[in-house]
Amino acid sequence: MTVPLSGIPLSEHARVYRTLAEAGFTDLWSSEVAGSDAFTPLTLAAAWAPEMRLGTAVAPVFTRGPGLLAMTAAALAETAPGRFQLGIGASSPVVVGDWNAAEFAEPFQRSRDMLRFLRSALAGELIDGEFETFSVRRFRLERPPAAPPQVLLAALRPGMLRLAAAEADGVILNWLSAKDVSTALAEVKTDKPDFDVAARIFVCPTGDAEHARRIGRRMIAAYLTVPAYAAFHRWLGRDEVLTPMWRAWSSGDRKAALAAIPDKVVDDLIVHGSPAECRRRIEAYVKAGVTVPAMALLPTPALDSGDPAAILEVLTALGR
Repeated sequence: MTVPLSGIPLSEHARVYRTLAEAGFTDLWSSEVAGSDAFTPLTLAAAWAPEMRLGTAVAPVFTRGPGLLAMTAAALAETAPGRFQLGIGASSPVVVGDWNAAEFAEPFQRSRDMLRFLRSALAGELIDGEFETFSVRRFRLERPPAAPPQVLLAALRPGMLRLAAAEADGVILNWLSAKDVSTALAEVKTDKPDFDVAARIFVCPTGDAEHARRIGRRMIAAYLTVPAYAAFHRWLGRDEVLTPMWRAWSSGDRKAALAAIPDKVVDDLIVHGSPAECRRRIEAYVKAGVTVPAMALLPTPALDSGDPAAILEVLTALGR
């Protein structure tokens, strides 16, 4: 499950984590956009849910310097030894440039360089030299973790997918249907026995299909108009069905852009229905090769109620 959950303060997430564990969830994965940072919810989970695996999806490679990212990851790995995975990724021009005043340039090269730096730094090595996108002078972690975390790389298209296969411990997928998984994994050729395939799966647990599609359209328009995601879905074969949305969005007509998104696209990319139906659809991702299906809950009347008991009831139903 993606944490933290909206509607419940971080200070009250001990109950959330207990409910998830009792419902059969094994992993807690964070995100980092404009809500909480990627590490604080997992640090709390390390203490409150010592049986759960933890992961970031993702910590952006531009918004922290190499040394700071290594220190933050090492601290969480020391707090939750053997059960933390560090997921990194390029993020987006809006998050990196508009919100964090950093330059979003050469995302492939920066991701590759940060991946290589982190694997060395978290192993306790001294790093002193030039990478293509940054330089590091005589850095060594004072507290290298006894169990260095696996480092996973977020990837969309062939270049980054192949980099993940070659140099990372796993790959993180996002914004794809269960049928799209095989297309992505065709680029991930690796014989690493413990290579994880994580995927963030957006889940709207409601029988009200129109509500789910309304929420889904807003999210699709916001995300799939980002250049990297637009290119990703062209590569996946959705050029024809999404071009009307892209044209309307680029002309400034947001209402037309939403209306141009077909129901089928929403239904492919957003898991919705009863909890049992949602679980069945998530199983399709697992059968396609996803080893870590990380649900991300979308708003429903129960989840938006502000009633912790109602929210926890949804979590329990999804986990059964």
